[in-house]
Order: sequence, then C-alpha cells, then structure tokens
Amino acid sequence: MTVSKPGSYCHQPVLTQQVLAGFAAMPQPEHLLDCTIGGAGHSCLLLAAHPHGHLTGLDQDPGACQAAAMALAPFEGRWHINNCNFANYLPPPQRNFSGILADLGLSSPQLEQAERGFSIRHAGPVDMRMNPGGGETAGQLLQRLSEAELAALIRSYGEDRRARSIARRLVARRPFASTTDLAAAVAGAYPPRQRHGRIHPATRSFQALRMAVNRELEALATLLERGPEWLLPGGIFAVISFHSLEDRMVKRAFLNDHRLERLTRKPLTADPEEVAWNPRSRSAKLRLARRV
Repeated sequence: MTVSKPGSYCHQPVLTQQVLAGFAAMPQPEHLLDCTIGGAGHSCLLLAAHPHGHLTGLDQDPGACQAAAMALAPFEGRWHINNCNFANYLPPPQRNFSGILADLGLSSPQLEQAERGFSIRHAGPVDMRMNPGGGETAGQLLQRLSEAELAALIRSYGEDRRARSIARRLVARRPFASTTDLAAAVAGAYPPRQRHGRIHPATRSFQALRMAVNRELEALATLLERGPEWLLPGGIFAVISFHSLEDRMVKRAFLNDHRLERLTRKPLTADPEEVAWNPRSRSAKLRLARRV
C-alpha cells in the first residue's frame, strides 16, 4: 500500500470563514465530527476557535490520517482520528456531537500525486481509490463495464452529454496504461476546438469514474440519513460539496428531513478574494442545518 508522506500533505481548506461562522454557536459540550479530515485544515481552525472543544476526525485515506495527526499535535488530548469511510462510522454509545462537518472535495495532495491515479495531467495508474488499500480500481471498473453501462455512468455521474461517444472510444481503446492515456482517449471524443479550454475535456469522465469507484453518492446518502441522529439538539450539520449531484442531495435532505432546520436557503460560496488565491474554491458550496 502506498501512502503519501505526512509532511508532504499540504491542502488549503475552502470557505474557512463561513465554516467558522456556521459553528460559532454550538450546544455544549462542544464535540465536533469532521467526516473528511484530510490535512485537518478545518479541524485545526475549529479547535483553535473553540478552546474547550474536542474533535473526532474520519478519513478513508491513510496518508490523510497521518497528516491530520501531525497537524493536530498542538491540540494534544482534544482529538481522535479513525481511518474509515464516514459511511461505515458508528459513534460510541452515548456519543452525540454538537457539530458535524463533511468537506466532500478531493484534497490537493490526492490530485497532485500521480501515483494516486486522480490526475488528468500527470501520468499514473488508473486507480482513483480514496483508500488505496483495497477495492476495485478505476482501471478494473473500465474493463468490467459494457459500453452501455459506461455511457450511463458518465452521463449520470459526470453529466456529460457526450457520454455515448466517450464510452465507445474507451471500450475500443481499453485497457489504459496510465491516467494520461485515459484522458487523451476521452478528449478524442470532443471536436478539436473543444480540447484545449480552461477545463480539460476529461474532467467530467474522471469525476464519474472516481465517484463510482469510491461509491461517493451512496456514502453521502448514508451520512445524510444517519448524521442527524448523531447530533445534540441544536447541533450544526455542515456539508461542503463541489458539484451539482452532491449539492442537490444535500439541499433535498436539509429541506425534507424533519429532524433538521435549514439554515441556508442558498449555499454559501467563496468570495472573489478567496477564488483569486485558491481557484479550487470556485465550485465549493456550503449548506448548513440545525438539529431540532
């Protein structure tokens, strides 16, 4: 199993001021659950803002757990980390949280380390697993699916109108030796004039494969169902999403769940200053709800 070196795990959290404001008034005792702790960017800020608070962090990426432990070292005795997918997490008996945060985006280290297989621009294995220790890789998924199944996946999870032509090319050219080979095959399904824009034409297909490999929407549905039961009355539930499929799921859950009071009618987004120095914040959307 290959994991990143903890010291090299550097990720800039998004919407930090909005997150801090959302958790400003939590019920006592202050105990937060960070469902996707990553490099602990949000967690460190929240523990600093709540000097008597404690935090439980979850992440299915072993490298992220190591990095988070190093970042949280100054808050000794106030945190605990579990290496697990939040969909599989079971709180200890009698444990209720005053706040839950889930940042659903990929971290910068995951995107930039070619060996993880998420990168379109750097050659690496066609992997895309959040937890590199087990489960089906994106390459194996590409080999297993029929053309029709692959087109449906790209259309549903990637929301790409060229799903059928992309699937046809991928089936004809599989297997793929690297992520850059895969990206080039997807790009070939687009007219030449559309292959060199600001956003790579394979972005949506890579998103679809990553979501399928990691069962991301299924995991989010589980969290949205179970999360309210883990909160104290008045506890805050916050989710940061990065594409429309996730955001719609969070919006519907916060609107229709009788256990929750919606605090944001529209999602909170990054201001122009944050987008300027952290372009990945451009697509971030934060929604908040309170346990009633």
